[in-house]
Amino acid sequence: MELSGTTTIVTGAANGIGRAIARRFHAEGARVAVVDRDGPGAAAVAAALDASRPGSAVGLACDVADPDAVAAMVATVRAELGPVEVAFANAGIGLGTDLETSDDDWDRSFAVNVKSHYYLARCLVPEWIERGHGYFCSTASAAGLLSQIGSAPYSVTKHAAVAFAEWLSITYGDRGVRVSCLCPQGVNTNMLNGGRDPGAVAATGASVVKLAGAVLEPEQVAATVVDAIRDERFLILPHPEVLGYWQRKTADVDRWLAGMRRLQAKVLGG
Repeated sequence: MELSGTTTIVTGAANGIGRAIARRFHAEGARVAVVDRDGPGAAAVAAALDASRPGSAVGLACDVADPDAVAAMVATVRAELGPVEVAFANAGIGLGTDLETSDDDWDRSFAVNVKSHYYLARCLVPEWIERGHGYFCSTASAAGLLSQIGSAPYSVTKHAAVAFAEWLSITYGDRGVRVSCLCPQGVNTNMLNGGRDPGAVAATGASVVKLAGAVLEPEQVAATVVDAIRDERFLILPHPEVLGYWQRKTADVDRWLAGMRRLQAKVLGG
């Protein structure tokens, strides 16, 4: 699929991967709704895009964990930019650590990392089926294919995000709905560096990510995303080594689990 001339939504787009994707979609010729709980941040990103091509971007504040807010946001995008053809559910959080993680952190993790994808798809998939085309993308994580040492809620919800994307593709792929799922490893963002959410992915998890491979810039990830959408490829792996890890996991799960325990001990100094 080519992005030029399409109307797109990118959530979690005031910073990091989402901002880079919004900018890259715009550079490809798309109209872009920049969506984030940080309304002023989203507005600033959209204003810069719109200045270069008037009428091509809008910034919207939205808590993607609120289904009514998501529905209202989609309605606003339709009214201001036209029918939505591409939606990128990128917003995510990294909360919690071990079995002592609070119920509130578990609930918020599921709400943002998983249920928000469902809320967005529910607003758009029916009209895509009627039109015969549409594209749903989501950001999960390499943790959704492997696991995240240090954070149970992050690991579990990112697995669920991958599963929901798979389900969408299986269920609607023959009815014109294309699906891609982004599973990056280390990316130079506030989440990895602990800047935006003080309770973000545990320090042990971040240390593992930095040991496991290169830390990419968001713009590198965005370029990979556009290539994958052009090819209509389901799994987007900016870090090619993740495919090898995943293949080793599925080939011998017990051996892989033992290796992960050794890696955890190394990180923790045990």
